[in-house]
Amino acid sequence: MSTEDLAVKSALDQLTNAVTSLESAVGRRLENQKDAEQSQEELKSMISDRSKLAEELDGAQNRANQLEEANREVSRRLVTAMETIRAVLDRGN
Repeated sequence: MSTEDLAVKSALDQLTNAVTSLESAVGRRLENQKDAEQSQEELKSMISDRSKLAEELDGAQNRANQLEEANREVSRRLVTAMETIRAVLDRGN
């Protein structure tokens, strides 16, 4: 082999190595991009879930407030009824 042939072979080997490295880098880049897209989709899903949970929590809090108000009203009525019964019993004695 001549010096020129050796130089061409060396250049081809370097080019082959460079192309192989480039292919690997592109493959890693595509994989990273795919992972980033999946992460974005997961983030969107979590944000959507968070919004739904916040709405459900608001609804549950409203329901709890209504129940608390109803409980206070029932307690007030029970106290009134007990006082009325006590007053009736006291008049009978």
